[in-house]
Amino acid sequence: MTTRKILLVDDHPLMTEGLRQLLASQAGLSICGIAGSVQQAIALVESTKPDLIITDLTLPGRNGLELIKDLGSTHPAIPIIVLSMHDELLYAERVLRAGGRGYVTKNSPTERILEAIHRVLDGGVFASPAVTSHFLQAMLPSRSPAKPSFPLDRLTDREIEVFELIGHAKSNHDISSQLGISTRTVDVHRAHIREKLGLEDGNALTRHAIRWVEVGMIGSSAPAQ
Repeated sequence: MTTRKILLVDDHPLMTEGLRQLLASQAGLSICGIAGSVQQAIALVESTKPDLIITDLTLPGRNGLELIKDLGSTHPAIPIIVLSMHDELLYAERVLRAGGRGYVTKNSPTERILEAIHRVLDGGVFASPAVTSHFLQAMLPSRSPAKPSFPLDRLTDREIEVFELIGHAKSNHDISSQLGISTRTVDVHRAHIREKLGLEDGNALTRHAIRWVEVGMIGSSAPAQ
């Protein structure tokens, strides 16, 4: 049996250790490297030649979406799955548009994570039933969106990250530390988000972000299928 090599990109040791143990128990799968940042991941891609990359979205400095776009230019044959804590209804479509081949939340059962890995290694694309249903419902003109209709498509990937963290009541300092950017840059992102969403001030931005997160948490609280 051919062993397929997987590169993990995540800066949380507990998460990578859990994945390492999971994949070690699977015949035909092995971890060829673990990276904690986009820069480290790109270097390991060159040296390990993985068959699949599993990446988090939130990484120090540059994020997982940027990694997908970079490798789409330099190594388009290597499929990438995102394994993240972020709201899949908000991020899955962006991941697939960027060139990713799957999106799985970190609280998914191990069976779903393994299903995503094998499907993508076999040349397919993976999205959860909730994401698939959301996309199909969005195509029906008679259905109203499941979330408040803010024009979030206007936001960049980084602005989406900042918006969601604001919704989780993170301060500018918290956001700066988590994303590896300066507090001044966080302020710039907040200003751009307010402008793009037509919000009058920072309080309105916070209210809208919290409401978005609350609705997303309600929608994601159903048991996994």
